[in-house]
Amino acid sequence: MSSESYDLIVIGAGPGGYVCAFRAAQLGLKVALVEKRATLGGTCLNVGCIPSKALLHSSEHVTWARQHAKDHGIKLGSVEVDLAAFMKRKDDVVTKLVGGVGQLAKARKIAVITGTAQFTGPKTIRITPSEPKTQNSEPKTQNAKPAIVADLSATNFVVATGSAAVELPFMKFDGQTVVSSEHAIAFDSVPKKLVVVGGGAIGLELGSVWSRLGSEVTVVEFLPKIVANYDDDIVRNFTRILQKQGLRIETATKITGCQLKTQNAKLETAAVLAAEKDGKPLEFAADKVLVSVGRRPFTDGLALEKAGVQLDEKKRVKVDDHLRTTAPGIWAIGDVVAGPMLAHKAEEDGVAVAEWIAGKHGHINWDLVPAIVYTSPEVASVGLGEDTAKAKGLAVNVGKFNFAANGRAIAMAQTDGYVKIIADAKTDRILGAQILGNNAGEFISEIVTHMEYGGSAEDLARTIHAHPTMSEAVKEAGLAVSKSALHAL
Repeated sequence: MSSESYDLIVIGAGPGGYVCAFRAAQLGLKVALVEKRATLGGTCLNVGCIPSKALLHSSEHVTWARQHAKDHGIKLGSVEVDLAAFMKRKDDVVTKLVGGVGQLAKARKIAVITGTAQFTGPKTIRITPSEPKTQNSEPKTQNAKPAIVADLSATNFVVATGSAAVELPFMKFDGQTVVSSEHAIAFDSVPKKLVVVGGGAIGLELGSVWSRLGSEVTVVEFLPKIVANYDDDIVRNFTRILQKQGLRIETATKITGCQLKTQNAKLETAAVLAAEKDGKPLEFAADKVLVSVGRRPFTDGLALEKAGVQLDEKKRVKVDDHLRTTAPGIWAIGDVVAGPMLAHKAEEDGVAVAEWIAGKHGHINWDLVPAIVYTSPEVASVGLGEDTAKAKGLAVNVGKFNFAANGRAIAMAQTDGYVKIIADAKTDRILGAQILGNNAGEFISEIVTHMEYGGSAEDLARTIHAHPTMSEAVKEAGLAVSKSALHAL
């Protein structure tokens, strides 16, 4: 057993945690990074953002080859998917990235400690070996004491332990039929029928992947619309596009039960979901059920109470506006605190906390965290939507520009969707934006940049955009706020 003291110990090596550790090391602090996985990167790099985007990209190639190659004069034979190779590419992408993070930590002389952390006091933690994550692992021996890897102390701690998928009480994850997103990025065969419970980003992205590979996908959403934080017009058009791609979407539908074939051998599929819509019963047959109804802050096993760290009513770590917890010298970032559960938000939290700990002036603008759904086309947003702004009683001007009128979009056959800019009617200051279209996630950053310095729709409109590019639609939407779009009637 080893014992060591540090200026900062970061618990959790996801995007928030490792970025916090990197910035603190840059600022001269002695830093340790504790991670229960054998690799760094957290959920995002290992089983979340990165592998799902690799699968999305590969599956888009499948759709293009099968449905669009002929439109470009490209003749292909039968297009088949080698699922093992398909998955190997995803795994290779993950391996490369998590390895890169490990190399960066080593170069910054950060002590990386593999194990599970538990507070033993306000300035101390104990590290024990992480439990192996296998389906057939031996049960724990009662009253057995875990081996101790290290007892560590620090002047400052950052809790960056992320989040975990929410289970439905009557439909627990079994890893075989009822699965989380972590399971759904690693199926060994294409399910004939996939039911996705939840119409948010994760469900729509993974539903799109398996639909492109041949699954009959049904998305069941409890709320009246999918991606509920977006404007009604964006959602209406987005829904239509997804339905055209083959996804069945059932909104305002409540799942009330799940019967597995292990419970009823007469079932023709692995599961049958019972549901209710408009007071009428529905049933959905499924070979796999992906439950993606949200994520919860993950602080299990940290013994935060021993350090004096309090949680709020939603089991999030209580923090002030500088991300300090109720215990002096302990900070919390990312998914364990209030705010959007997004990797880039966690990164900004981590950088700011490292700078505050080092006596610098950290900065975060939580009002300007962009959100993206990485389907095809993508949906992206920042700030206030039109519906929300009007619900708040704000007077706004709205500019829209369709990709169907953009030269590059036409050349690329990517004409679905549009850019929408929401600006204050009096000052012209940009309040928000929503984009439905190819690479919307790339375009939204330009608007975030203008909003960061308080820019106006006119500032955006007068920024020179190269021609021909799809980003010209952003400029035109800025012009459209004052009814000055040049390439629209």
